[in-house]
Amino acid sequence: MIDILSLTFMQNAILAGILISISAGIIGTLIVTNKISFLAGGIAHSSYGGIGIALYLGIPVLFGATVFAVITAIAIAYLTIYDRKRIDAVIGIMWSAGMAIGIIFVDLTPGYNVNLMSFLFGSILAVSYTDILYMVILDIVIVVLVTYYYKEFLTISYDSEFALLKGINVKLFYTLMLILAALTVVAAIQVVGLILVIALLTIPTFISEKFVKSLSQLMIYSIILSICFTLTGLFLSYFYDLSSGASIIIVAIVGLVISKVIKK
Repeated sequence: MIDILSLTFMQNAILAGILISISAGIIGTLIVTNKISFLAGGIAHSSYGGIGIALYLGIPVLFGATVFAVITAIAIAYLTIYDRKRIDAVIGIMWSAGMAIGIIFVDLTPGYNVNLMSFLFGSILAVSYTDILYMVILDIVIVVLVTYYYKEFLTISYDSEFALLKGINVKLFYTLMLILAALTVVAAIQVVGLILVIALLTIPTFISEKFVKSLSQLMIYSIILSICFTLTGLFLSYFYDLSSGASIIIVAIVGLVISKVIKK
């Protein structure tokens, strides 16, 4: 075990797992409480359009995915802010459009031979210094914003009409929440891939909500569980030569089953 921890790529992977768990635990809590879990999957798949464009233009993939994901989040916020009943249809359209755009640009990229599996299913063992820096900055931004505007996020999460009556700018905080979710999704793609990212954001919160009494507790419990699932899956993937993203999610699902048994 000590020999493994001395490996630079393993150290980076562990650090990335902890960092992404912090943002995933906080944003996952907001996503679940606002009943827009499908949003994470929609943004993740639509961000593939940014990946394809970035590869075609020869710019950093992380930058392309981030820009595309944020634009998607703003578009979804604009189209659903006053009618969330339409959100499934809007996300479905964005999901399909982003994937289609990404596939087309990947096909048009000359000499492209990078393994797309790393984007689809994650490759936490291959995280770079840039990825870690992105996660550090993201965690700082999310923790600061959610802490400072905790009451606003709490209110819009449970009663948006009451928030309006209290003078809270629901449109602004709803849009901000989706943008933070988009940034978290982009970071999580490196860890579990765009196909599995929705599970990382929702399972820890789904388990935790049965054992807590406040939104802040829910965020903390979700972060702790996310760290446990991510690191356990990481070590399993290393020892048994498995896909890191799939291993992390399988561990999370096992944790979900165990929590159901304990609760009963």
